[in-house]
Amino acid sequence: MNRSLRWGCLLAALLLPAGCGGPSASDAGRTAPAATPSPVTLRIMLPGDRAADYDLVLKEAQRRLAGTLNVSLDIKFVPWNDFGRVSEVALASGEEIDLVFDAPWLHLSEMISNGYYEPLDVLLEKYGETILAKRPRPMWEANRYGGKIMAIPLGVSYTMGHSYFVRKDLREKLGVPPIQSYEELIRFAYLLKQKEPGIVPLIAAGNTSQQLYSQAAFRHYDDAQEQIRPTQALGSSLMLYYQRNDGKVHNLFREKDSPVRDWIREARRLYVDGVMHQNVLGIKDFQDPGFSGEVAIFPAGSFSVDEGNQEKLKRHAAGGELESVTFYQDILKANLSNFAQWNFIAVPVTSKHKEEAIQFLNWANEKDNYDLLAYGLPGVHWESVGTDRYRTLKSGYQQFPYVWLWNPDDDRVPATDDRTEALDWFIRRAEHFTPDLLTGFQFDGTPVQNELNAYARIEAEYYTPLFNGVLDPEEAWPRFEAEAGVLLEAIGSEQQRQIDAFLRNKRR
Repeated sequence: MNRSLRWGCLLAALLLPAGCGGPSASDAGRTAPAATPSPVTLRIMLPGDRAADYDLVLKEAQRRLAGTLNVSLDIKFVPWNDFGRVSEVALASGEEIDLVFDAPWLHLSEMISNGYYEPLDVLLEKYGETILAKRPRPMWEANRYGGKIMAIPLGVSYTMGHSYFVRKDLREKLGVPPIQSYEELIRFAYLLKQKEPGIVPLIAAGNTSQQLYSQAAFRHYDDAQEQIRPTQALGSSLMLYYQRNDGKVHNLFREKDSPVRDWIREARRLYVDGVMHQNVLGIKDFQDPGFSGEVAIFPAGSFSVDEGNQEKLKRHAAGGELESVTFYQDILKANLSNFAQWNFIAVPVTSKHKEEAIQFLNWANEKDNYDLLAYGLPGVHWESVGTDRYRTLKSGYQQFPYVWLWNPDDDRVPATDDRTEALDWFIRRAEHFTPDLLTGFQFDGTPVQNELNAYARIEAEYYTPLFNGVLDPEEAWPRFEAEAGVLLEAIGSEQQRQIDAFLRNKRR
């Protein structure tokens, strides 16, 4: 794939009708060319916190934009815990937003169904040549909704790179060899509880917007044999799930011998034994206690720990060091992928600057501009290692590209150890995966929208407490099923009906 598309492609799309040159002698007496349009402010809503050096990077971005696009950026950052609610209210109220982050695990399908997002096929064809070129065809084809591009996929791989961040210094202090299995990880957690009483061994995500980082749910990344993964109907909830590659919807209420039930029971044991953080449901950002030195093990959406995160820990724990522990199996064709992405950026229909929004993203997907917005000022915040790796120099700018920019052509991997880098590159090649039977399937929730709404309210009360061990499944599970079982059955049956129709059409 061409990794350095010419600037001319972008500039040609932006030229004014009068052209880009000044008037010649033969222009005398003709009507003067149209004036340069007034500056446009793009309002962008993203999850996360405003980085300490955000203004420095924005200033450089505005300097570069002044020579290409007549836009300025007004970025509103919303904490992860609040982003789903805040963005939904903003979209429903018609607030003027030009670009907004969304995801299948958040409310992407719901927002599309409700008509909040602009179809992008025509806009991308006219103004987004670089955006289109920087993402391979399988990524585009697997992430359409109703045959249309309703949001730009933000991704660099065909599966999620996940690991546990573990205090390496404490492991070595206690004489524990490098951790090779989940069972060894849990034994280390119990040893920490015994030998390091000032450290909480383990924490996971306790909020509904990060369900897959709950303790029990995160186990599905570790179990390559079962290939358990969430369905499209409930976002990231494992109450309905796929298993292996048979095109069947599994209902956790009905699946009495499901591995997921074992994971939930184990989460309860960890909580009761005091290995899990006792305030797991009350911590706003579950990784903060890990970076502050309070917790020794926590889940992460990466195969590697970059220097910026190491620096965070060292500010709180002298000599502290994190390592990435993953159980991912990088075996050719051993893993399934439907090539769907987990993060997207969309253009709300209420935007008055749809063309400029796509033009800006096109500019941001040029290599030098991507590097700036993804990693910060070169030589200040980061340095290049070869053509596709980087090393963090200063942690003042961590405005993660996965919430607005991510593309597989420009993204760099942290220069760490050979094993981590090999894993990062492995998951970026489509040919390394066995295609999921349901690649391209999208669930239409309209026929069961009432059931979905009612179920979501009930699940919010039970899911994260159960999946983090706070509720006793022997007591809470019957109540949960009594309240939500009929609703979940209706949703799962409708999804299976749509899957069966999808597979019949696929075989024709």
